[in-house]
Amino acid sequence: MPEDVIKALSSGMWSWSEEVCDRNVRELGLNTDDYRLIQTLRLAQQLMGAPRHLGQHPGGFALTHDRLDDLVPIEPATMKDRQIIEWDKDDVEALKFMKVDILALGMLTCMAKAFELIREHKHDDLDLAKIKQEDDATYAMIRKADTLGTFQIESRTQMAMLPRLKPKTFYDLVVQVVIVRPGWIQGDMVHPYLRRRGGKEKIDYPTPELEAVLGKTLGVPLFQELAMRVAMVCAGFTG
Repeated sequence: MPEDVIKALSSGMWSWSEEVCDRNVRELGLNTDDYRLIQTLRLAQQLMGAPRHLGQHPGGFALTHDRLDDLVPIEPATMKDRQIIEWDKDDVEALKFMKVDILALGMLTCMAKAFELIREHKHDDLDLAKIKQEDDATYAMIRKADTLGTFQIESRTQMAMLPRLKPKTFYDLVVQVVIVRPGWIQGDMVHPYLRRRGGKEKIDYPTPELEAVLGKTLGVPLFQELAMRVAMVCAGFTG
């Protein structure tokens, strides 16, 4: 395949699912009748579910009653004086090891330093409670995927989704962050939401009660809490 076509496929199709079809290809300006392209997509779909790479949790560790190296293979990590276990996190959990994930957000430090610089150079005393929430210029940059270095929406996948979702409010950003998740992609919730948001698909609700629950997400249960409320409504609970 030509390099420009490969780049278009890899950057334009932010996720792979059963719904990769002619429409997705046409949106990228590619010829759906190209035999090489058809073969490429078929081969790519055969790779779905295969491991992409070996990953290491940045802050996870396992605790056991006995020596860890008696129970699981251990190897040196890339970082000096660090070791990693060779088993997948799901296998560790299935064997009832105590698995703890420790996360730290460097972005909080970055934001604190930014506020300090603003106070020093702009003489504007800002913090998270005072900063303007709905800034049009900021959202215009976000819609263009100009988000490098912006926590939560700077990954390649998020940046590919931003021009499609076109967030204009803080709630749109909440949806943006949650929608690019494996569970929602595999559950076929992403494409219906995008089609409904873009006016390409009718918004409907099985019952009036569910419209009250799913109105803000256009009838698609994008959040776990919404799925729980849907289940409660279907089971006859109210309130």
